[in-house]
Amino acid sequence: MLLTPSLAPTVAALLAGLALLPLAHAADPAPVLRHRPPGSTFPIASAVEVPAGRALVLLSGVVPPVVDDKAERGSLAAYGDTRTQTQGVLKAIERQLQAQGLGLGDVVKMQVFLVGDPAKAGRMDFDGFMAAYREFFGTAAQPNLPARSVMQVAGLVVPGWLVEIEVMAVR
Repeated sequence: MLLTPSLAPTVAALLAGLALLPLAHAADPAPVLRHRPPGSTFPIASAVEVPAGRALVLLSGVVPPVVDDKAERGSLAAYGDTRTQTQGVLKAIERQLQAQGLGLGDVVKMQVFLVGDPAKAGRMDFDGFMAAYREFFGTAAQPNLPARSVMQVAGLVVPGWLVEIEVMAVR
């Protein structure tokens, strides 16, 4: 069709009207689905489905803050045990997510790196990690559970670090 000068105002009005219509993708995307392990009460999701229209936010590994300024830098005493370190790391992750307009309930995937604890004969302190983790995930206030992996590693950058956690959240 040839656009003549007499049709130009009509076409312009039609296009302006279309701009006011809501777009199909502007609607809220489907919810994130979290699947619990069948018959389990363990506080992780066995799978998480992220529907189209959601943005992934990946946080780099977060390490523990110093909890004892008087202790030697880089020593285990400066950062605390696995439970204390996990609490510090999860609080830091929570702050980073809040800066992005998100919260711990938006976390869909977590990778946890634990160093063997000298007080546990060089084995990771999974119980200490879980005690702190349960303060933040699977609670009445924050019931959303991420898919999660926990692994023991030989070491982290600073000798006193026992915990590093990476998360993926969904907006």
